[in-house]
Amino acid sequence: MPAAPAPFAVSVLDLSRRPGDAREFELDVPVGERIGNFVIGIPAGSTIEIDGRMESLHDGILVTATARGELVGECVRCLTEVTQPLQVEFQELFAYTPDEAFDYLVQHDSIDLEQVVLDSVVPALPFQPVCTAECTGLCVECGVRLLDDPGHAHEPQIDPRWAALSQLAGEAGPETPQKTDTES
Repeated sequence: MPAAPAPFAVSVLDLSRRPGDAREFELDVPVGERIGNFVIGIPAGSTIEIDGRMESLHDGILVTATARGELVGECVRCLTEVTQPLQVEFQELFAYTPDEAFDYLVQHDSIDLEQVVLDSVVPALPFQPVCTAECTGLCVECGVRLLDDPGHAHEPQIDPRWAALSQLAGEAGPETPQKTDTES
C-alpha cells in the first residue's frame, strides 16, 4: 500500500528535467499542529493557502510562492485575543541531486513545501503582538484593562514607614501607635 502524500507535497512530474517549463499552482493545506510560539501562531485545524509558480531549471525546480494564513494569539499587554492575517513570500530551489549548496530535494517526482513554509512563517510572526497600537495594558494593582477604562485610578498608597509623617502634616493616613517615653 503506497504512503499517503504529505499535505505540503506538490507533484513536479510534468516539469522534472525539462528546463524552461513552468506552471502555476495553488495548495490549501490543513494545519495539523499549531505553527508558531506560545504567544501567537497559526492554530491547528486552520488552513494555509499557498499560491506560486514552479520553474524547471537544469539543477532542479525553482519555487516562488506566497503563503497566507490567519494568526491567533493574545495581546502581550492586555491578554485579549488577537487575530491578524499573515502573508509571507518565499523562493527556494529543490535540487534533483543531493548537494551541499541546496537544502531541499525533488523526491519521487514531487517537492515537499512543509519545511520551506515553516522556515518562512515562524520568523515572520510578530515578536510582541498587540490588540491595537494604543493598548496600554492592564492595571498593575487590580488587573483592569486600561483601554476599556481610561480614567481608571486608585487612591495613592502611603508607605507605612512614612505614615507618621503624613499624620504630622495633617494628611489622613493609617493610624500608627505612638511611642511613649517609657517605651524608649
